[in-house]
Amino acid sequence: MSATAGETRVAADAALLRLERRGPVMQLTLQHGAKYNVLSSAMMAALQAAFAQIASDSEVRVVVLAAEGRAFSAGHDLNEMAGEATRAELQALFRSCTELMLAIQRLPQPVIARVQGVATAAGCQLVAMCDLAVASSEARFAVSGINVGLFCSTPAVALSRNLPQKVALEMLLTGEFIDAHTARERGLVNRVVAPELLDAEVEKLALTIAAKSAAAVAAGKRLFYQQRELPLEAAYARATEVIAENATWEDARRGIARFTKREPR
Repeated sequence: MSATAGETRVAADAALLRLERRGPVMQLTLQHGAKYNVLSSAMMAALQAAFAQIASDSEVRVVVLAAEGRAFSAGHDLNEMAGEATRAELQALFRSCTELMLAIQRLPQPVIARVQGVATAAGCQLVAMCDLAVASSEARFAVSGINVGLFCSTPAVALSRNLPQKVALEMLLTGEFIDAHTARERGLVNRVVAPELLDAEVEKLALTIAAKSAAAVAAGKRLFYQQRELPLEAAYARATEVIAENATWEDARRGIARFTKREPR
């Protein structure tokens, strides 16, 4: 994403995560490329803190999640899972990861993954949990835990909500990579562009969303995930409540008035 006037930086763990504000868009960049941007406990904590800070910032309309180096993220830091790690310690590690993934979904602002390289295991899960994703044509995706005897159970939750059942299971059971264009065809990413066009495409998408009503976007994102987990009738009931409420808000009244030529009361 190209820099614009008014760019500011927000305090973060400078060794792991960089936050850059460009107008209505906040970009979070994983900057541990030498270690393939693994989701270590420290990295997950830095991301959690950043999302908590952004959630209450009404001037941020869209979040971009990016990474430096060859990999978007190689998933969990296996050093934290090796050796004598107890079951309780491992449960705590995966709970932290789950809270990070849920924080993305709970964030009122849409989150766009900017995927420039390889995304594997929990790194692929991270892409799947973002609301939208734009990938370089050089990006590749896999849930490869099965290759070391570890079924990617937590990534399976996100993957199965993005991909058709048999496609998701094939990735989980084989650990094989798919390229960016295949990822787009299967629904894991929205757009694929040449590497040199990645920033421009992400910026275009982010600014398109940022121009919409922030309240409507936040309510719509929340409703989208709520209704997906409900039976059809309950989903429609919840959606009816949300859209009726939304239609009373000033942004919606003014927007409707532009089409009907009737001033809102």
